[in-house]
Amino acid sequence: MSKKGILKGGNRKEATWNQTKLGEPFKEALNRFRSEVLPRDDFDPTSLLQFGLFMSMAVVNILKEAEKRLGKEGQEVIIDALIKTGYSMGNQILEDIQLPADISDIELMSFLATISNTQAWTSIEDPRVDSEDQCSFDIIWCPLQDVYKAFDCRVQRYLVQGLIDAFRDSGVLSNDFQIEVKKTIPAGAETCYFEFTKRKQDESDKWEDYSKILEKKALEK
Repeated sequence: MSKKGILKGGNRKEATWNQTKLGEPFKEALNRFRSEVLPRDDFDPTSLLQFGLFMSMAVVNILKEAEKRLGKEGQEVIIDALIKTGYSMGNQILEDIQLPADISDIELMSFLATISNTQAWTSIEDPRVDSEDQCSFDIIWCPLQDVYKAFDCRVQRYLVQGLIDAFRDSGVLSNDFQIEVKKTIPAGAETCYFEFTKRKQDESDKWEDYSKILEKKALEK
């Protein structure tokens, strides 16, 4: 694997990046891990990946079984729980937030995506601010890419929805941008590519629209 992209704690080229402070989710658990587990000579970090994959597959199977046995109502219950989880994560990211006065809306959106990608998803991200109306990023490696099927990635949509809702409800993020997934690794692409663009007047939310399409497909299956 090339060393392109950044992980948690990585640096970005934008001058406003180092002036931006965002929260660290699950701080108490992380502090205990850093002080009591990480220093141990017998700690194998791959065990964290195994644990994360175990939990991730549990969520996929919970959603599938709820849809199979309970239909639309079961699906809605799990989706609501996922959105609430993402919302909580979003609020933790925003805790004690400090922003430079000259940060643009598109830079802030890109920075929030970087924190979410490199912390919540432990992914390797290659982020870009393409213009004043667009930013994008590639996920070069995702811990789920070798165990998730393409359709399983819909679980992540609701966690992302919760993050977006938290950012928007806080007033930090505007509601003027669209978020789209253009390609994914589980579907055969080299990277997962996401794009944020300026929303046109009276345009519906493409993220929510596509989520509804996937929900219908899942129930039809």
